[in-house]
Amino acid sequence: MTVDLELDCRGMLCPLPVIELGRRYAEVPPGGVVAVVATDVAARHDVPAWCRMRGQEYLGEDTAADGVPRYLVRVSAPG
Repeated sequence: MTVDLELDCRGMLCPLPVIELGRRYAEVPPGGVVAVVATDVAARHDVPAWCRMRGQEYLGEDTAADGVPRYLVRVSAPG
């Protein structure tokens, strides 16, 4: 899967990873993918919840090269 924007949120605590996602996802055109790399375990619940609230598509979780969880979001449209 091609990632259009990867957000390095390592070391950020809740709610900072989803705040960063909210600030930056509009940089990616509709259909593009944003990856949120986060060490905070709350991101596992926060990113999918953010997607539901914002009408974006949560694609699931994989791992970054260093083994840190990476949460994938397909951008539907800004807003």
